[in-house]
Formats: sequence, C-alpha cells, structure tokens
Amino acid sequence: MKTYKAGEIPKIGDLYFIYGDGGTGKTSLVRQFEGKKLLFSFDGSTNALADTDDVDVFAFEDNDAPQMQKLVMAWLQKMIYTSEGELMGNHQVIMLDNITALQNWVLENIDGASKDGRQNYQKLQLWFRNLGMWLRATGLTVIATAHQVDNGAGGLTEEGRFQADMNEKTFNAFTAPFDIVGRIYKKDGQRWIDLDTESGNHSKNRLDDRTLIRADELITNTQENGDK
Repeated sequence: MKTYKAGEIPKIGDLYFIYGDGGTGKTSLVRQFEGKKLLFSFDGSTNALADTDDVDVFAFEDNDAPQMQKLVMAWLQKMIYTSEGELMGNHQVIMLDNITALQNWVLENIDGASKDGRQNYQKLQLWFRNLGMWLRATGLTVIATAHQVDNGAGGLTEEGRFQADMNEKTFNAFTAPFDIVGRIYKKDGQRWIDLDTESGNHSKNRLDDRTLIRADELITNTQENGDK
C-alpha cells in the first residue's frame, strides 16, 4: 500500500483500453505516444509499426501458449524493473496488443488445469485484475487493445450494441484501473473513438470531458491539459 499526503499525490501514466474491429487502426495508436514503447503483440499484427524506430516488440506465438501467463509477467517484469525492483526507465509506454487473443490463451491454460467451469472463469478474472493493477502500479502510460463484439444481430441497433470481445466480468476486472475505455471505428473515411459512457457501449473517460474524438487525437487533449 502507498500513502500520499494531501497536495502531494503524484501524477502517473494514463491507462487506455481501445477495442474495435480489425483494420480500424488499433495497433497504430501507439504512434501517438511520446518516448520509447514496449509492445507485447498477441496476434502478430506488427506490420503497422514496421517503419518505427522507437518500439521494442515481443510477438508471442502458439508455441508460447502453454506458458502464456508466466511468460507475459516474466517479460514485463524483466523489461520494466531492475533486479532491485526499481523502474529501469528504458520505456515510457507499454502496449498490450489484442487482449482478446491473450484472454483466449489464458483461458485455455486454466481450462486445461481444471474442469470446474465457474472456478475457471473466476481464476481468469483474477489473473486479469492482477495484470491491470500491476500495470497501474508501474506508473507508466499503458495502452491495451481488443477486438469487438457486435450485438446488432441480436436486435440491438444503438445502445449497448458494441462491447469488447472478452468475458464481461474479466473485462470489468482488467479495465477497472484504466482511465480511458473506448470503441474505435471508421465512418465516412474517418477513424473515431467513442468515449461516451451514456452510449451504452463499453466506454469511459476519466481524463477530460470528451465523449467522441478522432482517433488521431486520442492523447492530444490529455497532453495539453496534463492533470485533468
């Protein structure tokens, strides 16, 4: 536990969770962030960053699947902290690209260890809750992405139609410490991110008052207004 005196609460990195269809530019959002980035890719979609020189990439593959939880935490720890538990300072931004794929790998491992379905999902939720809190505790800026589910086929046309392609309780557990949750989509040739909680989709914005933004302005207002 950490304690801070009134007036001495430090500003730490913001956490962003963006979900949407494939091809909407989720991976390329990391380009907007300043500093050196550490990208963990869980679906191999790194082509959008092939011309960058400030992104270190760990691309996990099928043969990593049986040890996925252990590998993810071990490499995060190794790349972010020294053996003495101090931040290395080599990276200012962490990106976890395609949490949907990571969730499926983790659930497969948990299912393989136990046949109690309800208990397995509780373990899944706990692991992702701990991951989200670990990321927050680093104090670094974090961006995570996921695919979306479109519930339009079920008759929903507006409110609540879209959500992240994750077990809902796992999604809630993981994104609890995140400042931004939004859905990225394309319309009339422009990329947008919906941050409006009242839309009924999975979204929130704790950093400022924006509810709908252009995707290329994800961090513009938060950088300008810093402590909002």
